[in-house]
Amino acid sequence: MTTTETGRALAPRDTKTRERNLTRLQAKQNSTRARAEFAATLNALEDKLNVPKQVRKSTARLRARAQRFADEQPGPALAAAVGVVAVVGVTVWLVVRAVVDDK
Repeated sequence: MTTTETGRALAPRDTKTRERNLTRLQAKQNSTRARAEFAATLNALEDKLNVPKQVRKSTARLRARAQRFADEQPGPALAAAVGVVAVVGVTVWLVVRAVVDDK
């Protein structure tokens, strides 16, 4: 016969039951761990396939980079902003001109 932590003797049948219960506990732990891994995988897939969420993340990263650039180098950042405004203004002017000339 074997003994437990308390020192009481276990019959062979109790030992088998205890081993089976440990196996059940291990199986439950394994299934819990597998569920958690599966949920993490699904969350990662959702993040990758969720286009609006990816756009928001990219926009936030771009804003942070632009802000950091503006903080570190205000002169070139101002010049870049003026350049962007000029390009947008010229593009809008060309589009409006093309639409007005077609009428």
